[in-house]
Amino acid sequence: MTTRSDPIRLATRGSDLALAQAESVKRALSGRRREVELVTVETTGDRIDDELIHRLGKTGAFVHSLDEKVLAGDVEGAIHSMKDMPTEESQLVVAAVPERATAGDRLVTPDGKPLAELPEGATVGTGSLRRGAQLLAQRPDLTVEPLRGNVDTRVEKLLSKSLNEEYDRRVAADEQRKANTDDDFEPEFDRRPEEWIEGLSERERQAFERSESFDAIVLAAAGLERSGLDREIPTSDLPTESFVPAAGQGALAVTMADGDLAREVNEALDHPRSRVETTVERTVLATLGGGCVAPIGIHAVIQGEHVRTRVQVLARGGEPTISVTRDLPVKRHAEAARELAEELADRGASELIEEAKREATEEEIDTERTDGEETGDGK
Repeated sequence: MTTRSDPIRLATRGSDLALAQAESVKRALSGRRREVELVTVETTGDRIDDELIHRLGKTGAFVHSLDEKVLAGDVEGAIHSMKDMPTEESQLVVAAVPERATAGDRLVTPDGKPLAELPEGATVGTGSLRRGAQLLAQRPDLTVEPLRGNVDTRVEKLLSKSLNEEYDRRVAADEQRKANTDDDFEPEFDRRPEEWIEGLSERERQAFERSESFDAIVLAAAGLERSGLDREIPTSDLPTESFVPAAGQGALAVTMADGDLAREVNEALDHPRSRVETTVERTVLATLGGGCVAPIGIHAVIQGEHVRTRVQVLARGGEPTISVTRDLPVKRHAEAARELAEELADRGASELIEEAKREATEEEIDTERTDGEETGDGK
């Protein structure tokens, strides 16, 4: 049994972003004079690098491996991104929901262009069905391509195209300079291509070595802020009215076995406002169903005695879309959230979700057939 002097061992994923999030929890608990030990755990989602989350078979690809460590007694708790957590019943409790960071999404481009200024047919990367559907709802001309990897890797993939295009321009200009014998000729660039490469940052060099073709990508604002990348690369906010965030986006959750230690962590870390808002969002999601296989956005914000709740359910292609904004009473927020979800289901949301599930199943079947053909196991 953990005593007051024992360190609290908390499991976390090992990505830079996950560790940054875990460190924020550690600092908060350390301020309460509790020693915290972070234990890095590799999860199912970390091991399957080439699959999008909605093809992993179930939600919780980044969660179960951590919670299993808690259930086995190897650690006292686990730190999760709230939006990764399944809505099904668990043997653990959410001991704390720390104060939530920015909930929305941001468009990331090499030059800071907003969504409206992207060229027609631009390629935008995202690993989220929701974001892809929302992009197509606003800009049907866009080409939405799958994007995987941690936040740093995704940014490198974005920068790859623009850096390689810049290099090609510099090589062409250098060839022109070599071929020109006019003494008054002024080269377009001060530095030769090789010198330009030497001046790149480490991140830019890694991006330059890639061969990706994204014009823009969409990332969670919270991830950009927690990793510090928002200070390195231009971003533009995507309005939460049309790009409704995922349930729990921007929030963290500390899961633990129910008991005295969980209650202690709750008193130290729990942010009541963030808990109410994420409870509304996750209750709507649980009632609707869909998990990671359907494009669903849910965003709740407490305003006085009500929780302003916006829900958006989309087809994978962006249209049709069913959306609603409703003020739910704080005093009965969970019950009101269920009622709102049931109303949306009756209005056609359930049909959109079932269609998304059918499409996901068909994708899995097609993938299995292709894998079988490639390995010689196909019948």
